[in-house]
Amino acid sequence: MNKAHSVWQISAGSTHRSYADQLIDYGVALIGPGDPGPWCTDRYDDQTVIQFATEIQVEDVLLLRSGDLIKAVGIVASGYQYLPQFDDVNGMDLQHGRRVRWCRLYDPYKIDGLSAQCSKFSKIQSTCLLDYANSAINSQLTNWKTCPLPDLPEEETSLETYPTELQELVAQVNDLIGLYNDSKSFGKSPLESEMVAHYIIPLLRALGWPVENIALEWCNIDVCLFNKLPRTPENCYYLIEAKRVGASIEDAKEQAVGYTKSLKNHCDVVVTDGIRYRMYEASKNYDQVAYANLGRLKQSSLDLFKRLKKP
Repeated sequence: MNKAHSVWQISAGSTHRSYADQLIDYGVALIGPGDPGPWCTDRYDDQTVIQFATEIQVEDVLLLRSGDLIKAVGIVASGYQYLPQFDDVNGMDLQHGRRVRWCRLYDPYKIDGLSAQCSKFSKIQSTCLLDYANSAINSQLTNWKTCPLPDLPEEETSLETYPTELQELVAQVNDLIGLYNDSKSFGKSPLESEMVAHYIIPLLRALGWPVENIALEWCNIDVCLFNKLPRTPENCYYLIEAKRVGASIEDAKEQAVGYTKSLKNHCDVVVTDGIRYRMYEASKNYDQVAYANLGRLKQSSLDLFKRLKKP
């Protein structure tokens, strides 16, 4: 590694809310908050954003971490870019970007105390981490350093006109989501039971589900939807696993699928924090088939609402 090149670390979330795969797959490093728009001197006073936008140089080295695990080593391949297509990365606005050639570590490297000493993005000073970066960059695996950068995803079109039956609920989300994220003004964020009451059930009712077809805490499952009565495992049509607002719903998929196995009914599942909804289809080996964020609706959200309507 050329000693003129600096070494940085960037977080891809905690080990329980990691978006490292997305950064590696698209060849990017991202930080937020990005909703205020592209970085400029009169718009941001966040020192981390300023440093990310102005101090990194092409060919600098990046360590990509989730918690205290290093998931990839990369070489910076571009100057600062504002990438609006990354306005909803696991619910976070991370539009400040750099293109990066990543080398994925299939055996993530753990360094004790890394998460405690590192912010979401910072310059590496630790001798241990500098030595590790130097070793990784100078390893015999070199093809990744010059490979073409992957294509970026297309920017999704925002949903300008909301379905009539959802307008009141979406307005409520837009009014309150900022407050939920402000612990000083609001206090502790709402628990999953509160999100079920205030958002999930109202959404299901708006999509045509009668109360008798909606079961709460049925067989220890947060929400079950039955396509017909009686409420038996074979009539379970959707299984919904709820989390507190802002939690990683992505990590709830395995738990939800586990419930279908215990019911011996491999129905489709939805994981949600009341604001964001991910749907996984049983017939597609529980691949994700639809997504909606009530606080940031896109055209593709309509597919989730269509699928989730009472048949």
